[in-house]
Amino acid sequence: MSLLQIVWKSLRQHAFSTGVTAFSIALAGALLLSVWILQDQTRRTFTGMDAGFDAVLGARGSKLQLVMNSIFHLEESSGNLRLEDFAEIQKNPHVELAVPLALGDNVKGHRVVGTSLELFTRSEYRPGLQHVVEAGGRFFDPNNREAVLGSFAAHKLGLKPGDSIHPSHGLNYAEGHEHEDEYVVVGILKPSNTPADRVVWIPLEGLQLMTGHTEKAAEELSAVLVKLKAGNATAGFLLDQKYNKEGTRLTWAWPIGRIMAQLFDKIGWFDRILELIAGLVAVVAVASVTASTYNSMNERRREIAILRALGARRFTIFSAVVMEATVIATVGMVVGLVFSAGIFAVVGGILRTQVGVILEGWAGHSVLWWGPLVMVSLAALAGTIPAWKACRVDVAQNLSPTS
Repeated sequence: MSLLQIVWKSLRQHAFSTGVTAFSIALAGALLLSVWILQDQTRRTFTGMDAGFDAVLGARGSKLQLVMNSIFHLEESSGNLRLEDFAEIQKNPHVELAVPLALGDNVKGHRVVGTSLELFTRSEYRPGLQHVVEAGGRFFDPNNREAVLGSFAAHKLGLKPGDSIHPSHGLNYAEGHEHEDEYVVVGILKPSNTPADRVVWIPLEGLQLMTGHTEKAAEELSAVLVKLKAGNATAGFLLDQKYNKEGTRLTWAWPIGRIMAQLFDKIGWFDRILELIAGLVAVVAVASVTASTYNSMNERRREIAILRALGARRFTIFSAVVMEATVIATVGMVVGLVFSAGIFAVVGGILRTQVGVILEGWAGHSVLWWGPLVMVSLAALAGTIPAWKACRVDVAQNLSPTS
């Protein structure tokens, strides 16, 4: 009987315990892989998401809140800034582009953001990529009550060019709080896999002068997205000095990527806890392989003795047990890869719905090859314990007839 035949026969004879052990490995592997991949992908995605701008200028408050509100369209605004502030930053010799934002309304939960056409015509949300409307649509006319919808917002709201919308006051939808103003949808943005996909975009003046807003709203903005001129490394520091250190009324959030990285640094302890939990689960799963194989040795002592009597060497028995543990772990990790892909898809879907960002591909992460390799190697190493026990089976004693 060959080594593979010995392993296959053993796995079939103990199919239930083999299946349970492989399933525990699958769950542990899926958790381990998912934690590593999601942790890395979310950090990369959020720290790399700047909508094509270098900084955000807003009212005095938290830099993180300002970025989350202006770039990711989450959180509430910490306050407003004056139109004079926008004019000043726009004329700054270090600034290539300044785009105003005005927030405060929604369409059935999707934020309405007033802005200028320059957001679409002059900025790039990624290098070389600008927002483009779907065929048959166009960007809004700043002088008319028109709206351009992000692809995700249009899909969720079931709207198309030619349809009309009535924005509601506030960032959260409440029935009966619609404004009288009616906006006509004139375009749908092609998917950009950015938070812009979740937004209803209208002309800046349209939101400022919307019925029900105060007169003061016409003279204020929520934030300004700023792109600095290339090759001017000191501009960000100079503006940081001006607004954050010398000034007391405005906040200069720069650079956007570093501010988001600080968020992940603050919650790094939580990542460590998740990694620890995943690691402990993996250790327990590997231990279950050892326990399952070790316990089965008591039932297989006579079988092992027969194999030894037929000429099987100790090394063959040792190798068979180690291979059995390796096969169980390998099958478990294959299933674990499928489970982790499912977890990634679910979490990615939630992030897209709630934030509007798309995580990078699951398949290209390095942990997908070294993670299973480590788990299988640990299982094989753990299999040496029951394998050693199998080699020490007393042939004469276990071949003796039992009453």
